Amino acid sequence: MLFKDIPGLVALKNTLIHSVNVNHVAHAQLFHGGIGSANLALAWAYATYINCEDKQEGDACGRCASCVKMSKMVHPDIHHIFPTPSAKETILELLPTWRKFLLESPYRSLTDWLEFTGVTGNKQGIIPIKEAHNIIEKISLKAFEAEYKILIIWQPELMNIESANSLLKILEEPPAKTLFILVCNDTNRLLTTILSRTQRIVIPAFSDDDVIRYLTEKEGVDTARAKQIAYLSEGNLSKAAELVNYEGESKHQWFANWMRMAYKPDLVTLVKLADEFDAFPKEYQKGMMEYGLNIFRDLLLWKNGAEALVRLEGEELTFVQNFSKAVKINAIELIVNELSQTYYYLERNARAKILHLDLSLTIARLFKR
Repeated sequence: MLFKDIPGLVALKNTLIHSVNVNHVAHAQLFHGGIGSANLALAWAYATYINCEDKQEGDACGRCASCVKMSKMVHPDIHHIFPTPSAKETILELLPTWRKFLLESPYRSLTDWLEFTGVTGNKQGIIPIKEAHNIIEKISLKAFEAEYKILIIWQPELMNIESANSLLKILEEPPAKTLFILVCNDTNRLLTTILSRTQRIVIPAFSDDDVIRYLTEKEGVDTARAKQIAYLSEGNLSKAAELVNYEGESKHQWFANWMRMAYKPDLVTLVKLADEFDAFPKEYQKGMMEYGLNIFRDLLLWKNGAEALVRLEGEELTFVQNFSKAVKINAIELIVNELSQTYYYLERNARAKILHLDLSLTIARLFKR
């Protein structure tokens, strides 16, 4: 992974590169970004640049022995710590699977990783104390060939108290030429003592243009579809990939038809739509609720005269313009609450068909208020 492979974030990349060139590399850094952000990809690219044998002006060379090994994730001086489905599995056992997962895409979530390992059920992932002990053992060894030993810890917030305290001791007295890069989604779950001993680097979400560029260049998505996905994903490349991989009717077409049937109201069609909704994948069902929240948010902006803040275009913009003439503001606020509540229940595995039909009938009543 090179910096050029990561869309956007030019200023942040330049800051990281500059820190290496002026020899101001903190021994412990926290790359904090939301799910689907570039925090893990940047950590990988940063580690590649640090140990590159022929650094270029704005990136690693990508050709030297170190860069080639980094591209395959087999560099002997780069270590990875990541959550395991349970304390029974070890990182060493899962390392080949982790390499494959990361090489496919470094923008995915913890849920994606656990599913990739074949886990079913409600496993959350864990970094047990034995892996913290492995950290100490690994970094106590001298570097094999690179200038720096680098330890990339993904999801450090999943360490239990014992693991976190073990890491804290190493952060206080790190071995020479050893770097720790903690790749985190939720700093609220980290010990404050760990936060105080790391240099925090905030990774912003991708812009819509970054997502569009990534989808068109890397995923082969046409521009119109990429724009729609960028709007739905809100800078989350993990969510964008899910939307790309789902082969179905576009969210807008299905959602617009649903709202029209609720506005009529056409009860027979609403029952059929509830059946269709029930057949969608769970993540797509939740995504439909998120899409509805986005649409009604923009509908509210439009009705309040804030057209410049509406990011929609094409059919979606026309839908908002037309619906804004028919729906009252107080109804929009109530519908938003209903969509949020339905999303909540979907996350807790309530029956989608019943939820959707109830939501449809509620929206139909609110439209007529």
